[in-house]
Amino acid sequence: MGVLTLLTYAALILDRPFAFKRLNKWRGLVFHEWARAAAAILGVRIAVRGAPPAPPFLLVSNHLSYIDVLVFAAQLKCVFVARGDLADRPLVGSLCRGADTIFIDRQKRKDVARVNRLIDRALADGRGVVLFAEGTSTQGETVLPFKSSLLEQAARAGFAVSYAALSYRTNEGDPPAHLSVCWWGGMTFVKHLIVLLHLSEIRATVVFGAESIQANDRKVLAERLWRAVREEFVPVVAPEEAAAARSGTSRS
Repeated sequence: MGVLTLLTYAALILDRPFAFKRLNKWRGLVFHEWARAAAAILGVRIAVRGAPPAPPFLLVSNHLSYIDVLVFAAQLKCVFVARGDLADRPLVGSLCRGADTIFIDRQKRKDVARVNRLIDRALADGRGVVLFAEGTSTQGETVLPFKSSLLEQAARAGFAVSYAALSYRTNEGDPPAHLSVCWWGGMTFVKHLIVLLHLSEIRATVVFGAESIQANDRKVLAERLWRAVREEFVPVVAPEEAAAARSGTSRS
């Protein structure tokens, strides 16, 4: 897995000295093929309902784990908007940088304007962009309300936004998905990754929305997208199990 990621990163950065726009397709293809291969190696089985959007698109989804990126990249040629700390993750961070991931520092409000400009540029270049609008990953009990700040450009331009709902399951005998696949609360990356790598299989389900959603107000747009995703979302964990996990899970 590490060798595959390093080779993919090398392929992604070959065009950096030139930065031709036409090579965006090359980077998107390389990242897409890496994700498909990595999913197979990690035992991630992806079931898809609905049709993925065609680029250019802005797609909004719920957020459960760092492997959400892998699941969506295996289905779409796209770039992601991701938390800035993902850039520091071993191997994956380097790969995401090579694939033009748009990193956002959510602690700095001024960074929102920069990220909105980058999203707008990616769409203008004919690319697909995936945004996790909850702003954080969860254990999959429900879908948190969507933050609207990164939907500003889409709302102003009247750009129709696609959506998808993501869920996970694990096999009987393995730790449940809300504790082993979903990354939330106080879980540390390395310990969580070790547990994830020991799973016999990860079953991911992606439901792509039938129609895109448009609104001229970003808060209205966020609300409509949230309702649409919530309607398609299959909870990863029941409320009583989620409550028990919250009381027993801490970052260490």
